[in-house]
Amino acid sequence: MRSTRTSATTSRRRRTALAATGLVAALALTATACEGSDTASDKPDAATSQAADSGKDKIEIPADLAGKLKEHGIDVDKWKDGGWQNWDKDKWLREAKDFVNPVIEGLWKPERMKSAKEANKTYSTKDAAADAGVTDPDPLPVEAAAEKTPYHQNAAPVGKIFFDTPDGAAVCSGTVVKDANHPGKSNLVWTAGHCVHAGNGGGWYRNIMFVPAYNDYGKSEAQLTNANPTEIAPYGQWWADWASTSNEWIAGGSETGGAGAAYDFSVLHVKPESGSKSLEETVGAALDVDFSAPSATEVAKMGAWGYPQAAPYNGLKMFKCIDQPGRLSLSSTLPTMYRIGCTMTGGSSGGGWFRVVDGETKLVSNTSIGPADNTWLAGPQLGQEAEAIYQSMSKTYGGQ
Repeated sequence: MRSTRTSATTSRRRRTALAATGLVAALALTATACEGSDTASDKPDAATSQAADSGKDKIEIPADLAGKLKEHGIDVDKWKDGGWQNWDKDKWLREAKDFVNPVIEGLWKPERMKSAKEANKTYSTKDAAADAGVTDPDPLPVEAAAEKTPYHQNAAPVGKIFFDTPDGAAVCSGTVVKDANHPGKSNLVWTAGHCVHAGNGGGWYRNIMFVPAYNDYGKSEAQLTNANPTEIAPYGQWWADWASTSNEWIAGGSETGGAGAAYDFSVLHVKPESGSKSLEETVGAALDVDFSAPSATEVAKMGAWGYPQAAPYNGLKMFKCIDQPGRLSLSSTLPTMYRIGCTMTGGSSGGGWFRVVDGETKLVSNTSIGPADNTWLAGPQLGQEAEAIYQSMSKTYGGQ
């Protein structure tokens, strides 16, 4: 791997400190800018009330999803009764057209959420063995800082993604993003490809569900024992009724990211387990996605948000890292990835990376891979491929 040091450490640290406040402030403002007549503190109560009112209606597997399951020889009733736990390799739904994720009401109870393990992608030097691109020196570690609570007032669009894998329940992070074709009523969530699909040789994960502002007050495990459901899921549970990731991730993704890491992104279209309002209306916020894919050398600062799960963290609290990005090249044939110093561990995968553009906070990447010693994170540049997936999801499913 080629690398050249281009700037002094003291100067780099000073720039980080000066820019951090502005990025954090912008995200906090974004999180409450769309509240309308309701205040941010009122939103969770309203969402909980809405869920309680409509929770009496049993959610059935829609006919089109039931039909898709049957096409693959899967019995719908058995699926609902736990058949989804059967990971027959011959029936693992792999292709983009095969995604199916019927709601199983009540599956993601608080205890099951807490038992979920991190979905981690640990970088391997083998992935860069043939690198002929440009890679900057490893960044200095940036200690992850805890986000201020309550999260619904400071980083409402950020949340946790839960899903089932052949190895058990797993967790990632995600971000509510705006829907350009359905302004103010987005049901789109941005995350990593490896949080929804296993990559080369695997298939789609199951029971994918998003909880914005998870554990709103950042309570400890002991404090959550008798917590009100509103504190754990202030805006309710949102199931992915469609997901899309890159063909490059499906074809080349691996346990260490592999050739798919530079395309490790995904867009989910979600619906509430109960209720009828859109995700953006319920949360009161969503972030624009920046598809300009600027070079790391053109960006003064980026921040990564997420819920790290692996030690020394436990997945219950939201953290963030802010740093000047550098470049990570896995191959001369692949797009260069962004890289920042950060101590967040597995579980932060899929969490949004943000930068301020003309005073507005925009999502510019997501956490994909990191080293075993948890000193940095890397995320894909979001260019034409990412925008095509986003637009397809918006136009095809956004209005549903």
